[in-house]
Amino acid sequence: MTHSPHPLAQALLPLLETIGGALIPEDEIQAGDVVLEWEGSPSVGVRLTELVSLERLVGGVEDQMGAPLSELSRADKQRAIRILDERGAFLLRKSIEDVGEIMGVSRITIYNYLNAIKNGDANDKA
Repeated sequence: MTHSPHPLAQALLPLLETIGGALIPEDEIQAGDVVLEWEGSPSVGVRLTELVSLERLVGGVEDQMGAPLSELSRADKQRAIRILDERGAFLLRKSIEDVGEIMGVSRITIYNYLNAIKNGDANDKA
């Protein structure tokens, strides 16, 4: 007899695919897994399988924008910088330089985009 996935597990799948996590059945939960309860009882565990990386963040934005960052228009590059900033990409060490290299622009350009976002001057059509 097959067991249908718990509704909580079903709801979490898109999030876990995005952040690099895995659902763990209740009977396979280990130390370090996050136990999620449903109506007061453990129902599913979450195991983070991948750490946040700049490559993963950039890949997600490229998927969202529909093209590599280097091929985006200036306005779309500014939108991509806004998204990366919102997702915490620029909290990572050397990320300004790395994103500039990926985009084919200087780190000064990235700083200019970030300053425009901070000052509300960026064109954001998202």
